[in-house]
Amino acid sequence: MTHSSGLKKIRLNLARTHDFPSGSSRHGYEFVAPLGQDGHIDAAQWKAHREACRVRRFWADEEEDIGHLLHRPGGSWAFRYDIDGDEDDEAGYRFAAHAFVPGEYVSIRDEDGDLHTFQVVTVQDI
Repeated sequence: MTHSSGLKKIRLNLARTHDFPSGSSRHGYEFVAPLGQDGHIDAAQWKAHREACRVRRFWADEEEDIGHLLHRPGGSWAFRYDIDGDEDDEAGYRFAAHAFVPGEYVSIRDEDGDLHTFQVVTVQDI
């Protein structure tokens, strides 16, 4: 893997909510995505490295979900855990418009349709 791919490991922790007034490091995602210099996901590099673009969802004491980052028709991004089945994707809300840099916030719609906000905690070179 070359550095020109821009692949990064990104960690998102649950942001402040009613149930978690300080946020939660036990609820979130770690995923690999190619980021441009501006911190945005690079769709062309994703296409070239899609197998490496994996996601791990961790949610307190629940079993972890492992899946893939998908670039869907129309340009939206989602996490898919059940590649061959009928489980719904978890959609990133306007991921294409967001820069993945520490301190920024992004939202993800879970398989139940609920929207959760997460803070970008770390972005590391792979």
